[in-house]
Amino acid sequence: MKVEIPQFIKPFLWSYDTADLDITKDKKRIITNILNFGTKRATDWLFNTYSNNDIKTSLLDQYRGEWNRKSLNYWSLILGVDISNINTKRII
Repeated sequence: MKVEIPQFIKPFLWSYDTADLDITKDKKRIITNILNFGTKRATDWLFNTYSNNDIKTSLLDQYRGEWNRKSLNYWSLILGVDISNINTKRII
């Protein structure tokens, strides 16, 4: 059974057809967008939906242009993820 993305999450995935997103297969996309643009309600949902490991991995395993620098720095501090060893120019 496919889990539907809640309506209040959809604004943070505005460029995607959320009906086609799978919360397991597309977790990196969902996590990244919510951490970059989400509200408190959206991040609460995120932390209740995904494991801390999934979320931390999404901070480190990205493609170019995925992250807002302030968001990446903020979430790396909150989650205790050392981003000093990654080329942030590659993902910002």
